[in-house]
Amino acid sequence: MIATAQHDTNATIVPTSEWRSEQLDVDAYLERVGYDGDLKPTAETLRGLHGAHVAAIPFENLDIVLGRGISLEMDAMQDKLIRRDRGGYCYEHNLLFAALLERIGFAVSRLTARIRMGSNEPQPSGHMLLRVDAGGRPWLADVGFGGQRLLEPIPLEDGATARQGSWTYRLDYEGAGVWVLRVWRPDGWFDLYSFTLEPRHHGDYGVYNYYTSTNPDSPFVKGVVVLKTERHLRRSLTGRRFTTTYPDGSIERRELSGAELIGVLRSTFGIALEAGEEAGIRSTYDPDHEDGGLL
Repeated sequence: MIATAQHDTNATIVPTSEWRSEQLDVDAYLERVGYDGDLKPTAETLRGLHGAHVAAIPFENLDIVLGRGISLEMDAMQDKLIRRDRGGYCYEHNLLFAALLERIGFAVSRLTARIRMGSNEPQPSGHMLLRVDAGGRPWLADVGFGGQRLLEPIPLEDGATARQGSWTYRLDYEGAGVWVLRVWRPDGWFDLYSFTLEPRHHGDYGVYNYYTSTNPDSPFVKGVVVLKTERHLRRSLTGRRFTTTYPDGSIERRELSGAELIGVLRSTFGIALEAGEEAGIRSTYDPDHEDGGLL
């Protein structure tokens, strides 16, 4: 028998009121991602909204670098990612996307995953992703997985394979409630993360968010991380290093000065920073550059 999400859990959807989805400005969200298509809760709508979000809103951790906290309150997230043309990391992306989906009639479960990135060593559970029901079947949706984000949702079924641009993803059911998302690389299938279908609560993400944004071992505390997946290439900015990765596995890298880094944030990732924020980021990488007390 082919495993599907229905066979894997009897959990119920956590009530919408816990997530403050009613506070989301749907019109502003749709304008931010440039989506003007149908809003009926169908698989096609889910696919269109997912793709629009990934194309428009980058993954980034700049508020952590600037010494600020990451708020998971609805108004703070939409002010940052929607009104101020910023990006965010997995919790911000997927909490906003889940709220949008619920507002237009989708059934959504908020889940967590253990990052693998090719490793077999068990990692803490903490990455956020979504199960969405549409068209009579369950889907995995995830607009917040950094530089290897799904461009579109993938059917939540054992062995489901999806070609998205130049990238190919696959879902496998490992048993004991565990699913794995993989991406094809020139040397074979590469594990991205594993997850179960147990719904989480808002407070769970508060704990994960605190660890991810404050623990010295977190990669998001150590420097700038900005990531974007496009249909035929991936771009990443980690510290000073700007990297472009192509589907054939070839990679281009270059080291940036602080001034160049600010330019790449604007032109490549579409991140709008205020003058004081730009100065703060630049001073992190150019010690002689003063922030002028603007932060």
